Amino acid sequence: MPEFSWPDRALAPDPDVIAQCWPATVSALPLGSHVSGRVIGRQPFGVFFHLDDVPNAVGLAEITAMPSSMELPALGATVAGEVIWHADHNCQVMVRLDERRVSG
Repeated sequence: MPEFSWPDRALAPDPDVIAQCWPATVSALPLGSHVSGRVIGRQPFGVFFHLDDVPNAVGLAEITAMPSSMELPALGATVAGEVIWHADHNCQVMVRLDERRVSG
């Protein structure tokens, strides 16, 4: 049975900082941008990850945006994919993962 966890506060940016930086995050990561990062939280609905090139941003890849044959990436795994949405209500960058670019 897989282990689930919310993002560890020590690994994720402060929510207030994320909100303050949100306009710059959206500008830096337009739809279709390719991103990568390290998984910092796992839930039955998907994974949260720290984005490599945008220090105050968190990505979310829901299982509906993962290849059907893909298993939920482990904590600490490196993932990559394409920005498909900006969730303004909670300042998350929604990403469709690329199965070929998951490691760890």
